[in-house]
Amino acid sequence: MKKTIACLLILTLVMTSFTACGEKGQDTNALKWHIGPEPYSLDPQLNFANDGGNIINNTFEGLMRELNGELVPAMAESYEISDDKTAYTFYLRDAFWSDGKPVTASDFEYAWKRACDPNLEPEPSRYSYQLFYIKGAQDAVEGNGSPDDIAVTAIDEKTLKVELLAPTPYFLDLTTFYTYMPVRKDVVEQDPDGWARNPEVVVSNGPFVLTGYKIGESLTLSKNEYYWQADKVSLERIDGFIIEDESTMLSAYEAGDVDVIEDVPIQEISRLKENNKDFYILPLIGTYYYIFNTQKPPLDNVLVRKALSYAIDRTAIVENITQGGEQEATGFVPVGLSDAEGNDFRETAGNYGMDTGKGNYKKARELLAEAGYPEGEGFPTLNFIYNSYGAHQAVAEAIQAMWKNNLGIDMTISNQEWGVLQDNIYNSNFDIARGGWTADYADPTTMLDIWLSYSGNNEAKWKNTEYDALIEASKTLTGQERFEHLYKAEALMMDAMIVAPILYYTDTVMVKDYVKDWQKTKLGLWFFGFARIE
Repeated sequence: MKKTIACLLILTLVMTSFTACGEKGQDTNALKWHIGPEPYSLDPQLNFANDGGNIINNTFEGLMRELNGELVPAMAESYEISDDKTAYTFYLRDAFWSDGKPVTASDFEYAWKRACDPNLEPEPSRYSYQLFYIKGAQDAVEGNGSPDDIAVTAIDEKTLKVELLAPTPYFLDLTTFYTYMPVRKDVVEQDPDGWARNPEVVVSNGPFVLTGYKIGESLTLSKNEYYWQADKVSLERIDGFIIEDESTMLSAYEAGDVDVIEDVPIQEISRLKENNKDFYILPLIGTYYYIFNTQKPPLDNVLVRKALSYAIDRTAIVENITQGGEQEATGFVPVGLSDAEGNDFRETAGNYGMDTGKGNYKKARELLAEAGYPEGEGFPTLNFIYNSYGAHQAVAEAIQAMWKNNLGIDMTISNQEWGVLQDNIYNSNFDIARGGWTADYADPTTMLDIWLSYSGNNEAKWKNTEYDALIEASKTLTGQERFEHLYKAEALMMDAMIVAPILYYTDTVMVKDYVKDWQKTKLGLWFFGFARIE
């Protein structure tokens, strides 16, 4: 009863705020967007999640941008690549920040070196390793060098030179990513902890700029009149609503008070697939998984981790719970990524004993017994943490039952606010936690890099020098030799079973038919720069 009352109260408040923004038809220049839970950060160098990434992708712009599935020049009007493919020279176009000041090569140099500053406040960048392709970046992060020595240099206001350690076929793709987006030093220094959320301070170089923010409620993005393609930006404003309850948002959407929502309630997917032309199931390269705290007994025992993973019936989860066209995950790297010979990485790497995604219960019980817990005897109660958004609770309850019925072990389930969950995972305050990773670029390293010992996103806290060596060596190799290193690396982390892969994502969204020319990148980020309402 309390939950029902809370949801009704939230819906009443949300509907009131939507009405204040204007109904569709009264303001065709404003888009009403459900952005999901409170973004952890809107700072390009500090953000590490899609919720903040979606905002940043509409307010900032890198050297390149993905449009209609193609990589196109953005802040870079043109570029040159050296014959050995290790040096890039970018020539910036005439572009301006939202306060009218020019975007310069120094803004990129500052941003990239900022991301690699181990003393960055309020915290080091968790995505600094994404710049380790650049000479000097890893040394700076690890304290063996200075950010000043990183090989990214503003030759003049419009010329940026970058030197890589080795040819990196997807480097241009990386420059579309938010960690690589420019920021202005004079702006950041006004409010180092909160500049990106402060409408009085923040400036941006993308199609929109943040002009309003109510923590836990909403934000407003307004058209950036100084954007270099401002003539193509039809929307004058985006009203973004921060609500974690999908049922509330779906009700608002169906009432016509929201134009765009993501992650619809799982219990509604069957109905929406059959009866709603606004409902889309989009491809998404990513993996949903459970993170094991590998430093905490009994999860520090690889036999226990394997037993838990093998005892999950993934087919039952995707067919009976999520129902969004997802595939069972039998390895960490998702389907949709190819090696140098055009083979699907997932298919070639194999399934690591998880044949069809159904539970391998016999093997799971044998492993648990070998670990010293026959039929679950003496096994401590585990605690699983998650946030309430999406299907996390329903999946957790199903896995809780599978582990109880098939292994004889108990697990409690704890729901936490999104920001609290992220902090607890980052600080290892958990037994098992829900995790998810979508590709930042179209190469298996986007998934495998996160388990490097020094990765800020290595939430399992697993360290393996052989794994590190394989990944690092792959970055100096080309062709299929490079991919052989990546296959071996995934085999190592899956043999250690530091996470239990559950499913490969799809992207369920709803967009009103009067919203035209909206885009989602191949990797799942929204872009409304050229959207319009008819």
